[in-house]
Order: sequence, then structure tokens, then C-alpha cells
Amino acid sequence: MRGRVAALSVALLPLLVAGCSIPSWVPLVGKEKPPAAVKEVSKAPEPPPTAPAAPPLLGTKHEPTTQTDGVLDRVICVVNNDAITLYELQEAEAQYVYESKERPPEGEARRTLQDKILNVMIESRIQLQQAEKEKIVIEDGELNDNLGDVMKKVNAKNQKEFEDILKANGLTLEGVKKRLREQLMVERVKRRKVNLRISVTEQDIDRYLAENREKLETGLSFEARHILLLPEAGKGEDGWAAARKKADHVYALLLEGQDFSELAAQYSDDGSGKGGGKLGQVKRGELAPEIEEAILKLRVGESSAPFRSQVGYHLFHLDAKETLTGESMTQARNQIRDIMYRQKYETRLAEWLAEIKQRAIIDIRM
Repeated sequence: MRGRVAALSVALLPLLVAGCSIPSWVPLVGKEKPPAAVKEVSKAPEPPPTAPAAPPLLGTKHEPTTQTDGVLDRVICVVNNDAITLYELQEAEAQYVYESKERPPEGEARRTLQDKILNVMIESRIQLQQAEKEKIVIEDGELNDNLGDVMKKVNAKNQKEFEDILKANGLTLEGVKKRLREQLMVERVKRRKVNLRISVTEQDIDRYLAENREKLETGLSFEARHILLLPEAGKGEDGWAAARKKADHVYALLLEGQDFSELAAQYSDDGSGKGGGKLGQVKRGELAPEIEEAILKLRVGESSAPFRSQVGYHLFHLDAKETLTGESMTQARNQIRDIMYRQKYETRLAEWLAEIKQRAIIDIRM
């Protein structure tokens, strides 16, 4: 049962915070959104900090914290005509602390956390109200299909077993159905107001590819050879001049059409010379940037002019190079499409939330 309780904790967390999308600072749920301004409303003086609520979903029912003035529960925020109670906030706060496995915050840190959670609950209520205005209806069949998915996550074999797990967590089947229905309503209104207003064109992908090609090619491999001519130790610039003269000689032989591998075996001062100067298969980013740049400037089958590094003079030959073509290009374009869609989605979602918040009447009474 303990494992199922933990699974239920994860499966129902979105529902406990009002059945809507939640940013990534709430564990295991949702993605981070750009912040949207909440209408400024005067607040009552901050009450003295109370003890953090005990984590729910530990097999015992979570009761609301008793207030010092004797009131068991009270309205802390009104969103249009919809009330959010202190009990609901404490329930969501305790769930966050339990899921994050962090030490319960106190004082100002707790107030900051409560403000964040309340902001999420406000957004959730406004989105649900928008769904109701759009007259969105979730049929029982769709609701039951999604409820079945939740049952699978907690490994409940039948409805009776599922209800037992809910009861152990102070929840009811009807309550979970209500929250799940609300979540589905919000998802549908977001599809109308956000998803269906986003498009990623082939021109968008082409532009992204041109601007980020180097980044996308990171990890692609290439095969190359090199010849290294070292300056003689203790000779200073004279040694470097002699190494350069030798490198120019080798390059002239390459231009005459002599084989790079044979010249590497004959002239290279590097141990790879015996193997024809092979560097093997190298992934982009593994060599020093200036050396990699010199190699990748070459066309396949082309050799470079002498290149001076901190070590000596090199001559490079490019045998093969992976590029964004064929299947790799198709995969890259699909990844770009996903990236751009997510970016546009987050932007449009933030704009829509700002719009509906601006029109809402939000009265915070904490």
C-alpha cells in the first residue's frame, strides 16, 4: 500500500492544486512559464507565521490547521466569484513540501512559497472559468478513460481497490473525478486559445537551422590524418623556421599528388605517422578549437597548407565528415520543429494568461 500511496501522490498532485497546469517549481508536474502579472490588490497585514502543515498522503487524512482566532477555515482569495480557502492553500503547500522532500520553510520563506502557490491556484481558477465560459463539456466516457489512466499509475486492479487507496489519503472518488474533469476542461480551452494559434513553418525551421547550425552539428564525427613537424628543441625561432621549411616541402609534395599516408610515415614527428597519420574517428568538440576549425574547413579528400600550433606545424587531410544531410537532417528538422513549437507555446500561453488575468477581479485577503 505504501508504494501505491506514493504513486497516488504523484498522480494526483495536479488535481490537488486545482486541476490545472503548474510550473516546474512544483515537483514532477508541468513546465516553467514566463511570469504574468497578477492585478495588484491591497492586502491585509501579514498574520504571524503558523506552524507548517503536516504532509498529506502519508496514509492519514490531512486536516486543516486550526487558526488562533478559532476559525477553522476562511476565504483568502476571491477570483471573480470563485473563492479559494485557507484549507486549500495549506493542502497544496503541504503537498509541495511533501513532494519536494525539503524542510518546511518558516517565516518569510514560507510566505514567499505560499504566494507562489496561491498565484498558481489563481491562474488555475481563471483558466477553469474561461473553460466554463466557452461551454466546454467533458463527457463521462472521456473522464472515465482518464480516470483509468490514474488507476493504472497506482496499480489499482479495480474501482474498489482504487477507492481504498483514495480513502487512505483522505480523498474521495467523487472529489477526484471533479478535479480531473476540471483539468480536462482547462486542457481543452488551452488547446483552443493557445495550441491552435501556433504554427511552425518550414521557413521558420530554415532560419533556425542557419542561425544554429554549428550548435546542431556538435557531436557529429569526422575522420582525418595529420603530419606534424616539430621545431628542434633549443633553437628558438631558428628551429621554428626550419620546421616551417620542412612543412612547406611536404606540402609541395602533396600538391604534386604524392600520397598523404606515405608522406606521414616518412616525415611526421608524431607517433601516428607510422599509421599514415590517422587521427581516427573524432567527434566535433574533442580537438583544440583552432585545429578542429582548420580540419573542418577542408573538403573531403583535401589536404591543408601548413598550420602552426603551439606544438609545431601540421598538415591535415580530411578523409570523411558527417553532415546534416539525409536522415540526420530530417531528425534535426524534427527537433527544431519541437523546440520552436515549445518556445511559441510558452510565449502564447504567457500572453493568454496575462490577458485573462487583466480582465479578472482578484481580491487577495491573506
